[in-house]
Amino acid sequence: MSVEEFFPDVITSLPAADIPIDGLSSYLVQGDNRQVIFMSFEKDTVVAEHSHAAQWCVVLDGRIELTIAGRKRIYRKGEIYYIPAGVLHGARIFAGYKDVTLFGQKDRYQARV
Repeated sequence: MSVEEFFPDVITSLPAADIPIDGLSSYLVQGDNRQVIFMSFEKDTVVAEHSHAAQWCVVLDGRIELTIAGRKRIYRKGEIYYIPAGVLHGARIFAGYKDVTLFGQKDRYQARV
């Protein structure tokens, strides 16, 4: 299912988030102290281990293999995960994966210009 078929125009009309991952479509809701990003991955992607402010996510479709603080787990449609601030994590994201993620910081990503 294409991004436009999955996410309605109320989402796809949001500013695109500037996230340099090939095959990623992302839409940004900017708050005073938080960000919400709707993401859709067209290709398999590996995200190297890193850390940042807290992250809470709902998997909307597909699957993601997350390693959080050295513990590996696969999350699928309908599941929720939480990564506390400063905790090392990395991911293997499979094509077709879609989510909505809340980042506990106001400047994790910028709008693409």
